[in-house]
Amino acid sequence: MAYAALLSLTQTLEQILHSHDQSRILHEEKQIKSLYEKLSFLLSFLEDSTHKYNETITSLEGRIRDATYKAEDIIESNMSKAASHGVISTWFWKKISLPAFLQCKYKGLKKVIEELDSILKDVEKMNDIEDLQPIMPDGSSKSRSSNNSTMVEFESNSVVEMEGIEDVVEMDRNDLEVLQQRNSLSATSSKFASTNKSTMVGFDDDSLQIKERLIGQSSMLKIISIVGMGGIGKTTLARNVYNDSTIVHYFDIRAWTTVNQEYNVQELLSSLLNSVTDLGRKLYEMEIEELKEKLYKKLQCNRYLIVMDDVWETNAWEEVKRLFPDKNNGSRIILTTRQSNVAVYADSSGPIHRMNFLSLEQSLKLLNKEVFGEECCPSVLEGIGITIAKQCKGLPLAIVVIGGLLNKSEKTRAYWEYVAENVKSAVTRNYDDFVEILSLSYNHLPHHLRACFLYMGVFPEDYVIHVSYLIRLWVAEGFLKPIISKSLEEVAKEYLDDLIDGNLIIVQDRTYSGELKTCSIHDLIRDLVVRKAQEEKFLHVMNQKVEISPEIIKNHRRLSIHGKIQFDVGDMYDSTVRSLLHLAGSILSIDICFQLLRVLDARNITFNKFPIEIVQLVYLRYIALIYNGKRKIPASISKLCNLQTLIVFRRLWRGNVNVKRLWRGNVNVRTLYLPSEILKMPQLRHLLFEQGFLPCPSDAGNGNLQTLTGVIDFRCTEEALGRIPNLKTLGISYRYDSSKKWSIYCLENLVNLHQLETLKCHFVPKSWKTPLFPLAVDLAFPPNLKKLTLSGCRISWKNMSTFGSLPNLEVLKLKDFDFEDNKWKTNEGEFRKLKFLHIGSNNLEFWEVEGTHLPSLQCLSLRRCPDLKCIPSEIGEIPTLQVIALFGCKKSVVTSAYSIQEEQQDLGNDGLQVHHKVFYQIGTTFPKRQILLTHKLCWLQIQKIM
Repeated sequence: MAYAALLSLTQTLEQILHSHDQSRILHEEKQIKSLYEKLSFLLSFLEDSTHKYNETITSLEGRIRDATYKAEDIIESNMSKAASHGVISTWFWKKISLPAFLQCKYKGLKKVIEELDSILKDVEKMNDIEDLQPIMPDGSSKSRSSNNSTMVEFESNSVVEMEGIEDVVEMDRNDLEVLQQRNSLSATSSKFASTNKSTMVGFDDDSLQIKERLIGQSSMLKIISIVGMGGIGKTTLARNVYNDSTIVHYFDIRAWTTVNQEYNVQELLSSLLNSVTDLGRKLYEMEIEELKEKLYKKLQCNRYLIVMDDVWETNAWEEVKRLFPDKNNGSRIILTTRQSNVAVYADSSGPIHRMNFLSLEQSLKLLNKEVFGEECCPSVLEGIGITIAKQCKGLPLAIVVIGGLLNKSEKTRAYWEYVAENVKSAVTRNYDDFVEILSLSYNHLPHHLRACFLYMGVFPEDYVIHVSYLIRLWVAEGFLKPIISKSLEEVAKEYLDDLIDGNLIIVQDRTYSGELKTCSIHDLIRDLVVRKAQEEKFLHVMNQKVEISPEIIKNHRRLSIHGKIQFDVGDMYDSTVRSLLHLAGSILSIDICFQLLRVLDARNITFNKFPIEIVQLVYLRYIALIYNGKRKIPASISKLCNLQTLIVFRRLWRGNVNVKRLWRGNVNVRTLYLPSEILKMPQLRHLLFEQGFLPCPSDAGNGNLQTLTGVIDFRCTEEALGRIPNLKTLGISYRYDSSKKWSIYCLENLVNLHQLETLKCHFVPKSWKTPLFPLAVDLAFPPNLKKLTLSGCRISWKNMSTFGSLPNLEVLKLKDFDFEDNKWKTNEGEFRKLKFLHIGSNNLEFWEVEGTHLPSLQCLSLRRCPDLKCIPSEIGEIPTLQVIALFGCKKSVVTSAYSIQEEQQDLGNDGLQVHHKVFYQIGTTFPKRQILLTHKLCWLQIQKIM
């Protein structure tokens, strides 16, 4: 984690050097500048590094990490002590007195600088050696070219001996082969490929799709990319298709080459030629240009199939793509890779074949095949076998490895139960090659992505991660290098996209606008991530199975707590811990002593009162917590001048009675009162509350604030909105009765929030008998608005036209509202970009629409529309429509939805789905706008589909 450590400390030093009067430069400041320059050089070295990942580089990075951590601890500890003694004011980044700050005498800093000087000398030597390396014809150095790009026979060095090792090889042969020592050039030929055919399990549909694309469709040269994470079976699929008898007879020439991370162009060309010619050792005597010429001539007169297995870089494809002639004869190229960007680069117009995890049924079938061959699994072991298969989470390589272990072991119930309880350790610790296969993806990551990836280890197994949550944590941790033209959140999204493209992070859910909503990480990948993170002193995961000691806590930068653990932090005052995340119910000493803490996520702990101790932690950037007691957040929270994200909820009840009181509008008991100083905090980016009252700012504002949600009765005056001009997400609610004068809230001024993309506005009556609040007729919204949610109000048809005229609106949710009339007629030209429409709990009876009125609609959601007669048949004419979701609607509405679906199926459109949920009989009466908790929970299930 050398890169992340360097990035963090250089950003801290930048703040120090730019936070005082430049006329007061002293000798000591030159020392800080010198340290900054050394760190910046090392940061650039890692960014530009193309060195092979080996023990020398690993050792060097470890030294850089440890020295940087030590320097950061010394500087920040002394700054924290100076701040606590009044040497540095609360706003120390802006009002810092550098001479006083430097007088703190950083003990040990001189020693750290000496270590950095030693590291710099070693870096210079390494660069000199690299410069002296002879350059090969392809432009690479000799030292790097010594790694063969193609492999032959695989010999297992694993502790686990398996007769069926071919199946492990087939799961991702290229990954296993790269681990072996190679001493001579040996090409992977079609002959070699044909000798390793295995029976596939779970890939029948994939195989059929690939063969159809190989033989059918266009006669032009086509590239078929197979993409997926390591061990998911890309090589297995490609090799079985390659050796299929139909494919063998269809193509005149077939060639197979395995590229791998450390490829060499000359060896790559030689391996392809060796597959289709008998030149043998003569290949050693040929120059690159001669090899290219011979390969091109050999291919141009034949219908060929080329498999380039395990391609990691676009450069590898760039080197050879011009050597594949297109004679319009049906030639094909199969490319397997873990990197989605490589597939897109090779052919941006063709579809990518993405490998999916095996289903439980397929996993069990593969496991039984590996353990019992053609025999049946004994009935006494069937249930345990299902448990073992489940824990492999659909990853074929894991199933093959665990199957090989079970094959060579005693087949008793007791032993299988033991394995079932220890599947991950059995896979990752008994078979080193498995670890190495998946580690290849980590080693291939650029330095700026490694910390972000290892950070995924903070989350428990099977944890579905909200992307917005993850991004805020990354920003707070300081993993992101600022880019002038982009916000840190935008940079984080790019990093996340890169990790997804590398098939290291799994997309769980996207919004209908295509944005990432939730993601996750495979359990076996997570297990490796946690181990690597602990080796790097980056992260320590604490649970019931691990004995916690002060030494462990002191030696790690981040702690993630996944169990109900009680530990004493009383002696941890000088701890170097920067992040503390409680992701399971835990018990924490209220005496928070982690003085250098940046991230505190304690939402799984309920404090009896607001923990005032946190205002002393001046480095805090992220706070998420729940507390009881007083409803007012102390004004002293403004001391946290580095704070970027503040999430505060209150937990005041147990049981269903008070939940019902909440839904009836009794919100006073939960209201949180925020100090006016909170918007003056200079770094604040995200404010999230359940119900918080925020006074209008009277003087200073915040240009960094992007998110403000859970605010009650917020007055949207021009002055107030002018102080938060860059707001992107706003969630507000208003309590009303018949005596309210709505003009005081100035909702018409929302149009001035030009950066606003998401708006949620809820109107909460004091009583169910209170008439619905009429939304102002002249209400306007900013043109950049993409998502709009309104509830608890009455809407005029002019309002609907206002919504429809928003040029970028993609999501519209209208909940617990009434139309002024019970008939809605959409108009041509409205809702041009709307993808998701939700209408719930209203008086709508008749709906008229044309198929051209909602041209981009993908999902129509209707929830408890008791008066609606039917869904207009014209809805089915919308070409983009994918889902109609119904909840508690009349039978006639349900019938009309299925009629639309049947009509579309008759027209050849099988993509439209109807989801229908009924939780009470149609005709049952409910108090107007009453929301039953059970209905709300069930509706969340439908939202997962949508």
